Amino acid sequence: GPCTECSCSSGKEPSKDPSHTKKKGNGDRLSVPKIFFGTRTHKQIAQITRELKRTAYSSVPMTILSSRDYTCIHPVVSNSGSNRNEMCVELLEGKNGKSCAYYHGVHKLSEHHALQAAHGLYQAWDIEDLVSLGRKLRACAYFAARELMVGADIVFCPYNYLLDPQIRESMDINLKGQVVILDEAHNIEDCARESVSYGVTESQLRAAREELDFMVSNNIRQKDHGPLRAVCCSLI
Repeated sequence: GPCTECSCSSGKEPSKDPSHTKKKGNGDRLSVPKIFFGTRTHKQIAQITRELKRTAYSSVPMTILSSRDYTCIHPVVSNSGSNRNEMCVELLEGKNGKSCAYYHGVHKLSEHHALQAAHGLYQAWDIEDLVSLGRKLRACAYFAARELMVGADIVFCPYNYLLDPQIRESMDINLKGQVVILDEAHNIEDCARESVSYGVTESQLRAAREELDFMVSNNIRQKDHGPLRAVCCSLI
């Protein structure tokens, strides 16, 4: 029979309730879980959204979480290379008297149906669609995707958004009571290893050793900085 638990078959608009809950017949609140679909690469997300368009659920509220490398449209920040995150934060904090006009336009993209209607297609979309519309409306695609997560039934993202606790916290992702799907899950081990690994260069180690030398020679918390200096020296 027809699906009665979600809005896709009835043609009704999805619930705008931020907590993503619906009322039971007796008035109690019934929590509706989100589906978090994790993939290894952003390219695979594009493939999956194309497949979603071919299903009966192509109009279900969705979003795609990705880094600023893929979604930032600020002309200066997007071309800055490796420090996009830092530059974005500085603009949001209003340092040097500058701010991001694109961030203030997030509300233009934050309605799922408004996003679909703008493309003339009530169906699933991809990162490129969101970025293209963001440029047209002068609205930040990065933060719009995060806003859309509130009312989304399905959230696409790379593995590390689900596995790395720091990313989960920064993106306000709560997996308790939700549905988690991991595509090609045999890659999870490598992703988990990367999440708890960190790479440094020899020049960074030498710079750290110089700073620690200064701390130790000036009797600044020698018990703490001495062992750290020894670690740097041994690695060098």
